[in-house]
Amino acid sequence: MKILLTGKNGQVGFELAKKLSTLGEVIATDREELDLANPDAIRAFIDQTKPDIIINPAAYTAVDKAESEPDLAYKINVTAPEVLAEKASELNIPLVHFSTDYVFDGLKKEAYVETDPTNPQSVYGKTKHDGEEKIRAHAKHVILRTSWVFGSHGNNFLKTILRLILDKESLNIVGDQWGSPASSSMLADVTLKIVDTILKNKNFNDFGTYHLTNEGETNWYAYASFIASEAMKLNLKVKCAPNQIHSILTSEYPTAAERPLNSRLNTDKIKKTFVLELPHWESEVKKVLREVI
Repeated sequence: MKILLTGKNGQVGFELAKKLSTLGEVIATDREELDLANPDAIRAFIDQTKPDIIINPAAYTAVDKAESEPDLAYKINVTAPEVLAEKASELNIPLVHFSTDYVFDGLKKEAYVETDPTNPQSVYGKTKHDGEEKIRAHAKHVILRTSWVFGSHGNNFLKTILRLILDKESLNIVGDQWGSPASSSMLADVTLKIVDTILKNKNFNDFGTYHLTNEGETNWYAYASFIASEAMKLNLKVKCAPNQIHSILTSEYPTAAERPLNSRLNTDKIKKTFVLELPHWESEVKKVLREVI
């Protein structure tokens, strides 16, 4: 069994590279081995390796930078998935692809379900949305939309807050954007179960789009305060305690790309289909903090 994995140095790819080896030979790639901005290189690599399944967590994820680099974001988030889907169709193999809450505009009051209309508001969101559409042209696909990814590897909000509370005496954090943090470890565990299910069941027909985050919801301000509080419990000597973190509005912190105010994703579909119990985001944050402090 050959598993082609992109983005092995990203947050999710790093965890997947460690865990997928229980299912078969993992061909784990990064930009050096597989340049996703080069369609011909993708085709040649797949022709050479002939995988049994493709897993694509790699993406252009620099949300603000994408506003000034739309062509590169398009190549990696739209053209590359299109080529992966074409090759998967040729080989008649499954394709697992990761997407984002940014395909929505964030104006819904409740958590988004998979069938809700999309309306991306940024270059990043639009390219991820268009990438999803390219993936859907291939019958055997699983699209996993997630949000607010964090883990012990790579750059993320949790590690940024840890750095800032050591350096700053106070912080202003946006408090009107709501979502559910998703740990890279959980995402890898669930992906492992999905891949195992697909490979073991020749009649698997639950392909499609799924939402996947940890349980619970929060906002960036409450999330930062929780990180600081838990870090102090682990005896981290901080300059900025939770009571020195202040909530501000999105309008007070302008960014190049627009962020959805509501990033909450309803995970009922994936829990029911794959019989999952998802851990709460707070327990996953505690676990990661123990790893990095």
